[in-house]
Amino acid sequence: MISKNVLEFLKKLEENNNREWFNEHKPKFKKLETEVKAFFAAINQKLNVHDETDKVKVFRIYRDVRFSKNKTPYKTHFGGSFHRVKPRLRGGYYFQIQPNNQSFLATGFWNPSKEDLLRIRKEFEMDDEEIRTIINQETFKSVWGNLEGEELKTAPKGFDKEHQAIDLIRKKQFIFTKKITDKELVSKDLLTIIDESFKTIRPYFDYMSDVLTTNLNGESLIDN
Repeated sequence: MISKNVLEFLKKLEENNNREWFNEHKPKFKKLETEVKAFFAAINQKLNVHDETDKVKVFRIYRDVRFSKNKTPYKTHFGGSFHRVKPRLRGGYYFQIQPNNQSFLATGFWNPSKEDLLRIRKEFEMDDEEIRTIINQETFKSVWGNLEGEELKTAPKGFDKEHQAIDLIRKKQFIFTKKITDKELVSKDLLTIIDESFKTIRPYFDYMSDVLTTNLNGESLIDN
């Protein structure tokens, strides 16, 4: 479980986002950070019952303000990612803890390489029926909603802007998100909610992993 103390601390940090306040309350932060890291480890353990992920990465609370207009020194959330084991498995999971019903789960492909992005687009250009069947399946859609992510305003170079799959081809990211309420966040069911949601994404990950580990002829790019 995530305790209410985590949410309360993050709310107070948002109100007092300065080094003096944070340093004064750092012992409490370190205790809560340990609690959060233990929960992320529990998620990762659950994931590895039905998937294969690397060690979880819990991001630091300190913000990089060098290139940001927002100069507040601390994030007002906890976030952590879980990456599937490459090269055979592709995609990743993310969980963010943020008060005022702003917590969420995210899955998919945040920053595909130039090569991976082209391969995905070529697959959609050749056949978009399978991906649409997966992401429009009733159970899948009830958990994850619609495909999200940044996209181009027009067709990428070399693609027909009138293609039937241009809505998919234009995308630069391929992400799904699910909101988590504060009530869910502090409930004893949270770990189950997260794990069952992540299980539901698997048909999408299986499809995308198959695409990204084969060429357009369906020949493996990773098998010797």
